[in-house]
Amino acid sequence: MRKTQRFSFRKIFPLTLQSSLARPRPFKAYSFVPFSPLAMLDPTILTIGGIVLGMAIIERILERWGVIDLVDQFAKVMRFIFPVTFYSALIYFFATFMF
Repeated sequence: MRKTQRFSFRKIFPLTLQSSLARPRPFKAYSFVPFSPLAMLDPTILTIGGIVLGMAIIERILERWGVIDLVDQFAKVMRFIFPVTFYSALIYFFATFMF
């Protein structure tokens, strides 16, 4: 029958290895992205909002010029486009925003 040899843990892993491992300095990392209002300045949302705002301004300008027939047609189209654009942008925002 063979005799088994025993090795102590300290023989297998010498103490010099432990001294080479330096403990990293603790540091605090803060991320303000989810809490910052600047994080909501998504170029897609801003572009969609600018287009909608521009269309509303054009409608008001046409109303001041007295082109009521064109304004009525414009209002009928915008009555559908504004809510669709708003809800689409809202869904896009929540789908792409990292919380």
